[in-house]
Order: sequence, then structure tokens, then C-alpha cells
Amino acid sequence: MLDHLSIKRIDWQKPRAEGISYIVDKFQGFDNENFKIISPHIDMVKIYGALPLMISDDQLAKRISFYHDYNILVSVGSTLTEYALLEKSFDTYVEDVHRLGFDIIEIGENNIELSIEKKKQISEKLFSKNLKPLWKIGKKDPRRQMSFDQTVAKINEALDVGSEKILLEGNLGYAVSIYDEKGNIKWNVVGAVTSKISPNRIIFETPLEIQQSALIAEFGQRVNLGEINLDNVMSIESQRKGFLSRSSYGISSMKKIAKGSPATKFIYYVIKTRNSMEQSDLINITNLPRRTVQTGLEELKEQGLIVEKTNLDDIRKKIYQIVSDEWI
Repeated sequence: MLDHLSIKRIDWQKPRAEGISYIVDKFQGFDNENFKIISPHIDMVKIYGALPLMISDDQLAKRISFYHDYNILVSVGSTLTEYALLEKSFDTYVEDVHRLGFDIIEIGENNIELSIEKKKQISEKLFSKNLKPLWKIGKKDPRRQMSFDQTVAKINEALDVGSEKILLEGNLGYAVSIYDEKGNIKWNVVGAVTSKISPNRIIFETPLEIQQSALIAEFGQRVNLGEINLDNVMSIESQRKGFLSRSSYGISSMKKIAKGSPATKFIYYVIKTRNSMEQSDLINITNLPRRTVQTGLEELKEQGLIVEKTNLDDIRKKIYQIVSDEWI
């Protein structure tokens, strides 16, 4: 119906490399017939928190098998993994997870700190059992948020030890990671992170519908979204195909706006209108002092609005370009 109005999915068949929808299972009831309809749009499911401990192994294995019948990968959450690590029961935990049929283990550092050597050991252990590690980056407590540099360092560590993608912490959607205390997306943080890490390596936890809509509007159908409730799956898929949802109308401006002094905003405007600029050209065009231009460029890089690249015509010089809304 109205096929000519929808955008075709790039990765329309599972297993998908991009455009992943990662739902949470809190043992909510669902109708099997309806689930059959929406299952092609679900790539992964996490059995939430400590819930795997609340039912028998037989019941858990049966639930995992149900998802496998629909070609959906099943994950155990980072909370349970951290608990096993803290209790020095990780090897037994991995054996149980493998035996029950899970495909993915989330690993986070919410309450623990793991060295790069320990992370390598964990990844090797999981690979030996044909389990995929999914490293979760960030803290759940709004009072203990990581800096931008710490976040990028943790992401790179996870990718270095073999994680195909990382999961960016979203908790309840407020005052953590890329979200402010009202649940709005901090676009300067998103821009800064995705200027360093290609967005196709990130699964954004998006507990709120408005966050799902905003990230699809920003990055397009290929954005990977997690922490999704079952009820939102079809709405997300419709937005990936170019149709607006009710929550889409609540999105404020999606444009990244430069912050800082008038000089910094002027520098951003000049680079944006000229596509790419050398520092010397910026000085000549803006008539600003060299130090002012250098300060403005550093501020714009920190906000994730521009990137610095080597000039291929003269490797001694740098050029500055606007961060594209497209995939890096």
C-alpha cells in the first residue's frame, strides 16, 4: 500500500549491519500473531536486568528459542554481567548463558572498572563460546557522568577488543550520556562523539519516543536504536521508511547551532558557506586576529561541529570542514 511513497530499506533482510532495532523484554505479555507481524523489524532483544534469574532455566530457554524462531538475537543485560564479575562467577555465568542459548552478552562498567587486559580476556572467553560481546558505554547515575574524552576512550577500547558495535547508555532517558535533564538530546555531544566514532558502530539507547524520532531524523534509517519497547517497533520502522510519527511533531529544531562568542559563530558561518577552509583563509576573510580564529576553531571542534583534516595539496596545512549529517 502506497509503496511509491516509502523509502526502501537499505538493510531490509536480517541479519542487518545497520538500522538495528534492539528491544527490551520485561516479560510483558504479547500476542503471538501480532509479534509475527512485527518480528521482521526486530533484530535483537535483551531480557532485562535480573529477570533471567526470576524464572526456571527451562522457561528461559523456551523464551530464547521463541525469539530464535523469528531470527532475533537474544542478549543478557549488563547489570547481570557486572553482578557476575563482582561475585567472581563470570566463567560459570558464561557457561550458563551459552547453555541456555543466548547470543549476546552486554558488558558495562557502571559499578566496576575493567583494565584493557581484563576486557581482552572477557572478549576471548565469549568468542570461545560463540557469544558476541556488546560493550555498554556510560554511567546510569546522572552524578557520575563521564567526560567526552573518557567516553571516546572507552568506545575505542571496546572496539579494539573485538566488539562490532557499542551500546551508548541511555538509562531512563534523562540526564545521562547524550540526554539532558529534560530528555532532550545534547546535539553538541552527539556531534562530538560521531566526529570521532562512525555512527554505524553505535547503538543509541533511546528509552523515549521523541529520542527515537530525533535520531532517525538526524541520521536516517541506518541509525541503530536500543532500549525500545515492543509497542514502538512499528512506529520506528515507519519513520525509517520516511513516514512521520506522532512523536516526530514534537521534535524541536534538528539543526546544530554553534555556541560561543560572536567570533566563533561567524567562523562557523564562513566555513559552512565555503564547505572547507584553511586557517589562513579564515583570517583573511573574517579579519579576525589569528589567536581569535584558533580559539574559535578549537571551540567548534569541541562542539562536534567541524573536523580538522590534512590538506592533501600541502600536508603542512590543515583544512576545516563542517561535520556532515550523513554517515562518516
